[in-house]
Amino acid sequence: MEEETAETPEEQLAKQHRKEKKDLQAKIQSMKNAVPKNDKKKRKQLTEEIAKLEADLSQKHEEELRQLKSTADTEVKEMINGVGTMKTEDREQEDVKQPRVTKAQKRRDKKAAQEKERESRIAEAEVQNLQGVRHQEGLMLAQKLAQQQLQIKEISSDGHCMYRAIEDQLAQRSKPGLIMSVKELRSRTAEHMRSHADDFLPFLTNPNTGDMYTTDEFDKYCSDVEHTAAWGGQLELRALTQVLHMPIEVIQADSSTIKIGEEFDGESITLVYMRHAYGLGEHYNSVERLKDPVNTEDS
Repeated sequence: MEEETAETPEEQLAKQHRKEKKDLQAKIQSMKNAVPKNDKKKRKQLTEEIAKLEADLSQKHEEELRQLKSTADTEVKEMINGVGTMKTEDREQEDVKQPRVTKAQKRRDKKAAQEKERESRIAEAEVQNLQGVRHQEGLMLAQKLAQQQLQIKEISSDGHCMYRAIEDQLAQRSKPGLIMSVKELRSRTAEHMRSHADDFLPFLTNPNTGDMYTTDEFDKYCSDVEHTAAWGGQLELRALTQVLHMPIEVIQADSSTIKIGEEFDGESITLVYMRHAYGLGEHYNSVERLKDPVNTEDS
């Protein structure tokens, strides 16, 4: 019969974190059940409080994982230093004292070592994830959006993300004449920029020389907007407000919301700008109404 191996510190902490996350979700569910659905003010306050509770728990877990990693690194260094200073004769005596290890025990030891290494890798990955700028950016955005009863709606990262996010925003409104495909949005953007070159050309410079774009360079820029997966930015957003006659707001994690086309009335198109969403960096997402995962039996 194989002996049960003692849990490693990494395993104990991972188990503790799983329990705390489960307990928090139970607490959140209880809080939701205690607030009437028709009390919008309290529901909004509840949403903000839940976002803060989740952020606080993530921060606590991050600090505990960081401390565990620091302690483990120190123990490894001390062990290495101790082995390095062991006298040759002491090592020889230790070798003599060691009993012969059976093949079955070797297999058990190997399995235990692999499991310990796996748990260590999981803990390390969790530290990196919690410390990572992408995770922190996501938390900040979630809190900002929750104040408006909104949440992120993921858009694929393929170079068309800004146009796809606007396409999604228009589709959510379900108004005739407002539904436009990515292809049409790109075409209308390029067309507007070409016909209003004086409004856009001064803001475009050659990255190699620093000089303002020539007419030919500007024509190629507009062609890329229309026919390629060229990434969109504030110039294209400015053009789109004119094309759609609608204001556009861009919510960011660590900066003020950018508002474009405020001369137009009506409900704003809302985008989320993320600097660290993917390996390539910058990315636009759409938003949608915050989903309330209250049990259907409470409805």
